[in-house]
Amino acid sequence: MSNTPPKIPFFGARKFAQEQLKEVQDLRAKLAEARHQLSRLGAFTLMELEEKAAAAREALASQEKRLTVEKEEAKMTLQLLLQRVEEVRRSIVATEDVALLQEAGIYRYHHPLSDAVAYRAELERIESQVKEMAKKDGGAVLATTTWTVDNSAAKGRAMVSDFSKLMLRAFNAEADTLVRGLKPYKVDAAVERLLKVAQTIERLGKTMSIRISEPFIKLRVQELRLTADFLQKQAEEKEAEREQRERLREERKAQQELEKERERLTKERQHFENALKALIAKGDDEAAARIREQLQDVDRALSDVDYREANIRAGYVYVISNIGSFGEAMVKIGMTRRLDPMDRIRELSDASVPFNFDVHALFFSKDAVGIETAMHTRLAAQRVNVINRRREFFHVSATVAKEHLLQLAGELLEFQDIPEALEYRQSIPRNTAPSSESAVLTSGAL
Repeated sequence: MSNTPPKIPFFGARKFAQEQLKEVQDLRAKLAEARHQLSRLGAFTLMELEEKAAAAREALASQEKRLTVEKEEAKMTLQLLLQRVEEVRRSIVATEDVALLQEAGIYRYHHPLSDAVAYRAELERIESQVKEMAKKDGGAVLATTTWTVDNSAAKGRAMVSDFSKLMLRAFNAEADTLVRGLKPYKVDAAVERLLKVAQTIERLGKTMSIRISEPFIKLRVQELRLTADFLQKQAEEKEAEREQRERLREERKAQQELEKERERLTKERQHFENALKALIAKGDDEAAARIREQLQDVDRALSDVDYREANIRAGYVYVISNIGSFGEAMVKIGMTRRLDPMDRIRELSDASVPFNFDVHALFFSKDAVGIETAMHTRLAAQRVNVINRRREFFHVSATVAKEHLLQLAGELLEFQDIPEALEYRQSIPRNTAPSSESAVLTSGAL
């Protein structure tokens, strides 16, 4: 076989060359189009691409660094804001605590004075100042002096004066309303409302520069706070008077009982003396001896009555509970000078409580007042009503009260740890199980 190329005729070689030339031209056209497309799409050389990639990496690093700094700054700002929120929250909680304490009765006086009479005198002085400042040119309201109407300064002054009176009247009306309906524990809310009224008046009267003067606002705020103090002091004095009346009423009942008992014993002694004289006259020595013993008992009873009347500290100390009304972990500890202490217990078990009180301890002491006071001091942290000391209820069980009594009074003759609570225990099934009548009514309703 020969390696020489095949012979192509002349006319065939020309055609072949033309075809090859056309293919080369087509390739050149496609290459030019590709270059045009690459240029239009922003294609770059390899060096340009590497430069742009380096620039992009540098920009990314700078951006990350900036974001890191901003993140740290935001973190610090967040911490500061959280600290501020916590401070505000503590302030709000403190304010709420004060409001709750005041609503519960623990009132903090703004202007401590001796009694309600002193507050009344101070209020009268402030009311006099309010009237003086509310007069014309008294300084209660301020306004512009350059206002004109129809180019008339006189008309302008008249208009400003009329609007000023209207604004002052609105402010005073709001202040008077707040004073009349004031509750001592809501005084801060009343003051805030009054200040907002002053701000509203200043905003509405801005064109004429009408505003309530600061001294007048402070005077009416002081009036509000003094009124709150006066009302609280007045309530405390009324409560003290009520407690004093209650104490005197109890003392009067005890005194009446002692006098009645002395009268009874005196009559009884007279009967025994008459009987003794008659028996001695008959010569019945044995019967006379018995009468003398009975006379001695009467004399001892009279001596006891005299002692009780003379010694105001003597009386009965009692520990009672009412589990149907107050639960098992609450007792009342008090004392009474009544001859029959159960009279006092029965009075406490009146219609104001659903069940009768049960007696855990009831014993006579020459210093009942001292034992009662000592018990109250020991259990001060468990006192139910920390404001009114006459409310002698404590959050303790009868067993705990017994331990303190043993330390103060020594041996106790009798103590009931578990209350009988008869009516309460009998009422439990009735309260938990519906009656047949109510069941019928319920089924009928359904």
